[in-house]
Amino acid sequence: MEIKAFCSDVDGTLLNSDRDLSPRLKAIIHKLKADFPVILASSRMPNAMRHLVKDLGKVDQPLVSYNGGYVLSAAGEILDSVTIPLKLVQKIVELTKKSEIHVSLYQGENWYEEKDDYWSQREIRNTKTTCTWLPFSEVIKLWTQDNSGAHKVMCMGDSQEISWLFGELHFEYSKDLHLYRSSDTYLEIAPKAISKATGLKKILDHSFDFGMESVIAFGDNYNDIDLLQSVGYGVAVANARPEVKAVAKEITLHNKEDGVAATLEKLFL
Repeated sequence: MEIKAFCSDVDGTLLNSDRDLSPRLKAIIHKLKADFPVILASSRMPNAMRHLVKDLGKVDQPLVSYNGGYVLSAAGEILDSVTIPLKLVQKIVELTKKSEIHVSLYQGENWYEEKDDYWSQREIRNTKTTCTWLPFSEVIKLWTQDNSGAHKVMCMGDSQEISWLFGELHFEYSKDLHLYRSSDTYLEIAPKAISKATGLKKILDHSFDFGMESVIAFGDNYNDIDLLQSVGYGVAVANARPEVKAVAKEITLHNKEDGVAATLEKLFL
């Protein structure tokens, strides 16, 4: 099998213990051919990935953001955009008002925050991205005018409250929503119809003359399972969930031990 493109999850996979790109990873990416596609696939918004692509020494790369809900070509063209309907966004926000759960709303290039607290500041720090401070009532008005919804709703808080919210949403809306607990204190909500695999396929169909079988992909969490199953060579880092490891063709080192770099070095050096 000839590998013609690289695709990777970001948090828990590509980034090290400092939530950054290691010099070792940058070095092996630099050794790849100049036209070798480096595609990041994450639940992050686009701007929370662009600085990483730049740090890898690449420019104008396609992006799979919001777990496949918002897919961009290398030129920035929107290849796919699937949102959570506004009425459902409103129901999620209303439900969280019964708790202390922090809610963040995302659409396209915009990230909206209502509360300036521990959770919002943590996300700003971790993603190196800025948000728009706006009451959610105003966000809803904006989206009502545009007849649009959210690419992602992120809920953060006490693990027991997050478990409660997961249960409530799963019971009512499991057919409409993809509910992904990236950690005990995080619940990321996206439309059911999309995944990182669907996003990557959109990019390949649009921009390249090869298919999923020619891609190496890396991941660690539940939202990476479809991606690793769909590509030619799926790799799980050692810290991946057991379900992710089960579908991978290879298990590499921990993300804190440069697992992605180690596998790329083995394949390309």
